[in-house]
Amino acid sequence: MRMRINKGKASGKMSAPPSKSMAHRYLICSGLAEGKSVISGIDKSEDVLATIDCLRAIGAGVEFQGKDVVVNGAFSVTTSPDKPLFCRESGSTQRFFVPICLTSETPSIIEGKESLFKRPLGVYEKICLEQGITFEQSASSLYLDGKLKSGEYKVKGNISSQFISGLLFALPLLEGDSTISILPPIESRPYINLTVSALQKFGVSVQWLDDKTIFIKGSQRYKACSCAVEGDYSNSAFFAALNALGSDIEIGGLDENSLQGDKVYKKYLKNLSNGTPTIHLGDCPDLGPVLMAVAAAKNGAIFNDTRRLKIKESDRGEAMAEELRKFGADVTVYDNSIVVFPKEFHAPKEVINGHNDHRVVMSLSVLLTLTGGEIEGAEAVSKSLPDFFERLKKLGIEVEEV
Repeated sequence: MRMRINKGKASGKMSAPPSKSMAHRYLICSGLAEGKSVISGIDKSEDVLATIDCLRAIGAGVEFQGKDVVVNGAFSVTTSPDKPLFCRESGSTQRFFVPICLTSETPSIIEGKESLFKRPLGVYEKICLEQGITFEQSASSLYLDGKLKSGEYKVKGNISSQFISGLLFALPLLEGDSTISILPPIESRPYINLTVSALQKFGVSVQWLDDKTIFIKGSQRYKACSCAVEGDYSNSAFFAALNALGSDIEIGGLDENSLQGDKVYKKYLKNLSNGTPTIHLGDCPDLGPVLMAVAAAKNGAIFNDTRRLKIKESDRGEAMAEELRKFGADVTVYDNSIVVFPKEFHAPKEVINGHNDHRVVMSLSVLLTLTGGEIEGAEAVSKSLPDFFERLKKLGIEVEEV
């Protein structure tokens, strides 16, 4: 799908989109609980729908009632090769559910698009090899046969925190206590803390013993809970970026005390407006594309800790570099850093490519409000914020499908 975005300033009030990160976590906790939970404030994004599909596949009942989701928990995970867990393109869903499936007594099949299975699963493959669990991966599926054991786990801290969160969901269900030792440096710690807070809300106790060790008591049970998903700093960042570029949008529904790491966007957008900062993305890699976009239109920036941008829906550093050059920016991508320099910022002379990546599409759309232009592959926004372009229209930006 190609969208044409006309040059303009956005203005008005909007409610923050619900947090996709917390939606995943609350839904999974409710799906593992005994009894009925009601989760309010759920967007029907592709990633969230993937998690719901997987919950149904392990035996949970899930129904939409408006913006609420009613979950009758599976309590005991039951998997079958006849009922594959289809993760679509959701890396969070895939990585959260691998350890959950390994609490079942029966084999599991996890499926998804080929682009999803290009993202690394080596952490889990190593664990399965050490524990004698069958781990057979193809281009678009993963076959698992065996049961996860409690005990001591060591995980590198500079890989995706989703692996650690996946273990945190599963280990409380096993007999025997466990510990997860995270080898420094630890990146994306805020996402681990989001998982810990979700577990606690559903009656599961996990504790930080020190700044790199988590203790998980075994034989616990999730308790049904009704709760609301908080506003999302990650997706609100795109609208805050519009403000940094001259728009006037009031964003409501964001918790100032949130554990979300991406709330740091406020500081980074201010830094981008006031100079040429050095920004570390280790704890907030999802902000990379939109901050790069603002840097291209403002004063430039140096981004460090960018290695993990390579293993998202696209190679986000290279994808953004390719497209920002169409706006006249000078972008150099190194192994673990990216330099953006505005040079001669101008309207693109060709169609912008969204690279099948929702955050790339939304970041570049923000820039197009300065220059006007067209972006191909705009449908990727359905992955996390299906109403992104409708929100832009309501804020006064002229947007139309070509």
